[in-house]
Amino acid sequence: MSTQSFHAPRALLPGGWASDVRLEVSAAGDLTAVTPGAPAEGATRLAGPVVPGMPNLHSHAFQRAMAGLAEVAGNSEDSFWTWREVMYGFVGKLRPEQVEAIAAQLYVEMLKGGFTAVGEFHYLHHDPEGRPYAELGVMSERIVAAARTAGIGLTHLPVLYGFGGFGGQAAGAGQRRFLNDPARYARLIQDFAKAHAGDPQVRLGIAPHSLRAVTAESLTAGLAALDAIDPAAPVHIHIAEQTKEVEDCLAWSGERPVEWLMNRFPVGPRWCLVHATHMTAEETRRLAATQAVAGICPTTEANLGDGFFNAPDYLAAGGHWGIGSDSHISVSAIEDLRWFEYGQRLLHRRRNRLSGGASDPNVGAWLWRQALAGGAQALGRPIGALAPGRRADWLVLDGEHPLLAGRRDEAWLNALVFAGNANPIRAVTVGGRTVVEDGRHVAEAAVAEAYKRTLKELLS
Repeated sequence: MSTQSFHAPRALLPGGWASDVRLEVSAAGDLTAVTPGAPAEGATRLAGPVVPGMPNLHSHAFQRAMAGLAEVAGNSEDSFWTWREVMYGFVGKLRPEQVEAIAAQLYVEMLKGGFTAVGEFHYLHHDPEGRPYAELGVMSERIVAAARTAGIGLTHLPVLYGFGGFGGQAAGAGQRRFLNDPARYARLIQDFAKAHAGDPQVRLGIAPHSLRAVTAESLTAGLAALDAIDPAAPVHIHIAEQTKEVEDCLAWSGERPVEWLMNRFPVGPRWCLVHATHMTAEETRRLAATQAVAGICPTTEANLGDGFFNAPDYLAAGGHWGIGSDSHISVSAIEDLRWFEYGQRLLHRRRNRLSGGASDPNVGAWLWRQALAGGAQALGRPIGALAPGRRADWLVLDGEHPLLAGRRDEAWLNALVFAGNANPIRAVTVGGRTVVEDGRHVAEAAVAEAYKRTLKELLS
């Protein structure tokens, strides 16, 4: 791909909205110049307002295919823990080619829904009996193949999973496909790093699954293996998602999960603590001070009945955050941002809870910009802004769509998040490559056919 020039009639830049913005993109897919007030001659004209694409910081791709399967009432104590048993049953069936087909469909849906990069929290490593494949990282390579088919940016986060409960309890049969000891895990991430060195669309990080699934020793070993490859690479972990998890951690250690982690490991800007739903005021303050990212997944957290994140106190303390679609019962940047705000409205019985205050009062616009920054940080890639040195990832909105018509600038983003469920995203570009045009993905038909065949196999 040669160098390219694009021209936006209006675009959201780091310093605010600007008109007649010329975007110069290198052959590698990086922005080399962003010039407001520039002529359009010789450039591809973008037919609407342009905003940076949203990073999705938390994904379990295979779970897209089980969306709706656990929505059957009957157990009055139904919770995350009963949902997990349904998931274990589903995951036991998946073959590598099926995982690729599901992930490709998901990533197409993500792109159409406003996400241009994804953090894939990938824990499905081995065959259904828990035996490593001849190619140890074959499942990870299927995820990369799906991301390339769809054209989405990928931060791949192979999961370190060794145990079934706090304190090194033995894992159960439903977890056998996830398990690696530290030595085999180190080999897995080393092989992945070598295979994808120099690819600007792929970044490696790690994901110790949770404090239930690692010990202090195995987590230390996993971090050392990653640091030997890239000491700045992202580290993601599920934490404090359910009250039972907190109670079990207290019974085991006398400390709460976030407290336990921060007391023993150097949690900082490279870390993403996914969910962090149940924290004390002190944990909330301490986490914000680390400048780590809280990974908020509102639609999944609602679907599982997890609870509400303590957003007001965390944000008041300067905490960073981003959004993920997690189990993918919804695949929409718009819906997850909306429900982050709506959850706080329901909890506090007040409106317009999340904003920058008097100096930045537009809730939808504030949510979009904050999630861009936090998501980019969590994924460890140069994304989330239209600026030189960042990836050329953006959305073109349909300014004449009924949801956006007659508005401008911050009002576009307020309407994008809060004005309804119709999708006013006209086109999507990732790394300088346009992958969605007129609302359709360039590979949509073929990807959908492969996905439908896979679903019929799995559900027959």
